[in-house]
Amino acid sequence: MKYIEKLHYITHDIPHLSHIEQVQLACEAGAKWIQYRCLSKSDEELLQDINAIAEICDDWGTTLIVTNHVHLNGKADIQGFHMEDMDADFIALRKLVGHDITLGGSANTVENLIRLAKEGADYAGYGPFAVTETKPNNYNLLGIEGYQQVVKGLKAQAISIPILAVGGIKTYDVEALMQTGVYGIAVSGAINFADDFIEAYQDFYTLVKETAVN
Repeated sequence: MKYIEKLHYITHDIPHLSHIEQVQLACEAGAKWIQYRCLSKSDEELLQDINAIAEICDDWGTTLIVTNHVHLNGKADIQGFHMEDMDADFIALRKLVGHDITLGGSANTVENLIRLAKEGADYAGYGPFAVTETKPNNYNLLGIEGYQQVVKGLKAQAISIPILAVGGIKTYDVEALMQTGVYGIAVSGAINFADDFIEAYQDFYTLVKETAVN
């Protein structure tokens, strides 16, 4: 099984910080897992960003995951991809990128999670926990109970996949979420729009590490 960090920081298109600036701050705060999520640029612009971000991540020993854009595999120093399409064929994706590349997927139902596990995804982002402006959607909010149920349900079926809670998570949600038995948490807005980016990241990191149960 590949190593998966328990706190995933996700970049986002925001007016006051470029993706590169977001990554620099996150790495300075101690981030070991960056998900570059940019759906608004051309391939050339994406690669300009990714190459600069990859250098920063390399300097800090940080894993770089790219959202979607799997066609860029091999064109930059990318360690993995996170696929937001819940119908993505992970068997085909694995054949495409090989076994060294980390593959994560998004899920909103138990059925999604089971399929990701069976098709060999390395982890799953499961949400939304609460209302999120980073990735607006109409999915039902899971809340604490939703994570409790899914962790219990997968254990009962002997299905194992690292689950990361995602979507509108604040620092005061972390302890209760981690106590459900999820593997970790993915965060974007609560860090990007905090008064102090670095302090916000470190607060999340400390809480996740101190309250994890697995």
